[in-house]
Amino acid sequence: MNFDFTKEPGKKLLNKPMNTKGKKLVSIITPFYNAGKYFEQTFNCVMNQTFPFFEWIIVDDGSTDENSLKILEDFSQRDERIKVFHKDNGGIASARNLAIKNSSTEIIIPLDADDLIEPTFIEILYFALKFNPDYDWAYSNSLGFQNQEYTWDKPFDAKLLTVYNFLTYCSAIRKKSLEEVGCYDEITKHYYEDWRLWLKFLSAHKKPVKTKNFGFWYRRTDTGVLSNVRKNPKTAKLAKKLIEEVAATADTSVKAKEYPIAKMNVYKNPVCSDFEQKVFCKHEKIHILMIFPWLRHGGANKFNLDICELLDKNKFDIGIITTIFAEHNWQQKFAEHVTDIFNLPEFLDIADWPEFISYYIKSREIDAIFISNSEYGYYLAPYIRKEFPNVAIIDYVHMEEWYWRNGGHARTSGGLGEILEKTYVCNEQTRKVMINNFNRLPESVETLYIGTDSDFFSADKVEAGVAKKSLGIADERNMILFPCRIEHQKRPFLMIEIAKTLKKKIPDIAFAVVGSGSQLEAIKNTVRKSGLENTIYFAGFQDDMRIWYKDAALTLICSLKEGLALTAYESLSMGKPVVTSDVGGQAELINDLVGHVVPLLQSEEKDFDNQNFFEEEINLYVDAIADLLSDYDRYEKICVSCRERIEEKFSTDLMIEKLENIFIDFVNDPEKMKKRQKISQDLRQYNKLIDQISVLTAERTSADQLWKITHTASNSDKSPSPATKDETYELMRIANSKWGRRLIKLFFKLKLNRFFK
Repeated sequence: MNFDFTKEPGKKLLNKPMNTKGKKLVSIITPFYNAGKYFEQTFNCVMNQTFPFFEWIIVDDGSTDENSLKILEDFSQRDERIKVFHKDNGGIASARNLAIKNSSTEIIIPLDADDLIEPTFIEILYFALKFNPDYDWAYSNSLGFQNQEYTWDKPFDAKLLTVYNFLTYCSAIRKKSLEEVGCYDEITKHYYEDWRLWLKFLSAHKKPVKTKNFGFWYRRTDTGVLSNVRKNPKTAKLAKKLIEEVAATADTSVKAKEYPIAKMNVYKNPVCSDFEQKVFCKHEKIHILMIFPWLRHGGANKFNLDICELLDKNKFDIGIITTIFAEHNWQQKFAEHVTDIFNLPEFLDIADWPEFISYYIKSREIDAIFISNSEYGYYLAPYIRKEFPNVAIIDYVHMEEWYWRNGGHARTSGGLGEILEKTYVCNEQTRKVMINNFNRLPESVETLYIGTDSDFFSADKVEAGVAKKSLGIADERNMILFPCRIEHQKRPFLMIEIAKTLKKKIPDIAFAVVGSGSQLEAIKNTVRKSGLENTIYFAGFQDDMRIWYKDAALTLICSLKEGLALTAYESLSMGKPVVTSDVGGQAELINDLVGHVVPLLQSEEKDFDNQNFFEEEINLYVDAIADLLSDYDRYEKICVSCRERIEEKFSTDLMIEKLENIFIDFVNDPEKMKKRQKISQDLRQYNKLIDQISVLTAERTSADQLWKITHTASNSDKSPSPATKDETYELMRIANSKWGRRLIKLFFKLKLNRFFK
């Protein structure tokens, strides 16, 4: 995964109005020895936790540095949850044991005074243990930072642990389990006390839970205790001996529960959480829960990211729950604006999701739920409406998809029209589909154009020539930009045919393909076989698209399906025309003043992966591009019109202003409140039926998740087709027996070998 190590947690104190007086459920324990240098950042990390129901016990282990002691005294006075104990220097094990002895909760989290934790670290591990009562400790993936930078995601292996410590010390541990093994051994000041503790746990047949989130940041220095142990031959020899004597008694058959997990045939009725404590001490803002499938790059998530970034933080507080196992390569972007990010597959069984979601709604006093592209979120909506009559539920549909479940998320939204209070769509065409095809009432569906940040996407903000230079394209050549996920939906093979034909008219034309996806290697091979290496260039995924729009003559969008492409907004904002297929709402944004709209001659349902394109359609694109480039003076006027169109009607400022008013209206309007309360009351008459819908949704999601887990383990760059996912679900229906599961395992082995061949 691509990870930005500059985005360390705790760089600033968030000062959220957290409820610090609630019942303490977790004890953080911290040995402190002359640790003033990094302690402020660690302090900020603890204070920024999304789960405020903790006590923090800090043990000064005989510090001799007066400045460090002053820092400790200063910070310990800032929060009533902090307790400080002083003792003579005895080492980490003795300091932790003193903290454990003085703790008042059932869960212990060791945290050294210079290490860091993500804001959701405590909350995720707390629930990983809560929902797994037969397990003794829980830990997350981790990161090394400072002197060494790396991500650490190692599967649990009890046998390997006897010779190599791959575990981090920072975990959530049941106090009872610690006491049963005698806590940390105070044999000597400096040795591998954490490793020895884990081996003692194995010797006592205790089991861990491993979550998939990267929650713990381990500071790598050359002056730490472990470094000193290794550098001193005498200390290293003793430390090795202390490990070997416990390793000899370890139970190497112990298995961890490692997330993500896809269980089938669970059929557990949803549980509404009985958690009563409130996370915030004040409810002065509108609290919004957003339910998304994932936090990956793409147009839909750029819209979601804009909402998280631009909603007025003085009026709104946002939390995010995601429902698909994925590499969330934009999570750090979202985390710059939202602390509460919970990727459910990373730490919970699917059967427990309703309880966690209901806990989240209760603990945050959620006012409104915003669902977008999450199938699980949609099908849990009836349960949420039944249990939470005061919470507004709205959704956003980016497009209908006839090739996937005969309408995709638009069909699901249509079917839930009596549950959802309002559906927003990104174009008028999709609104008509919702009304005419899925029987939504006209007043229940409204168009909310996504827009783009016209200040950020401004040609004046970036230097010309950078993108062309990176690909070796001469300045004088016209460059056509093809920016998208390289998937069936975007028809990248049609782009190749357009380039091949256009080259006959404009020999020095260049195409820049910016993006990644499942068809990238295939189109690269086609370009090589066609001898187009000096015409079509590949830039891969780019985080900042502005230099590419800056150097482009125009942007090409030849998709089989779009809602209203974000790349079209961005291109116009940068003053560059767009040639696009007539799909979704593209014609609502693109007209003859800012580009050309080309008729779609393929069928969405029949030609999802058909690479036999009509010559007529290819020529329509070629003629549209050639026309825009044929008259320089007219082209310059079109570029000016592009920018003006965005500023007048399609900026994110307008979008956010409208969205803020939407949330305020739904939360505060008493008539809307009465209406959803009435729906909730009606649904309770069908309590068992609503619960069963939630159960079946969990089973369906399990099937999809099993596919994703298997698929990711085999090849993380490829994406499943909807048909393959449905096929997987049908297979899961036979997983009622040991032989059924063996058959499925064999199927996946054969299927994946063929699929990735």
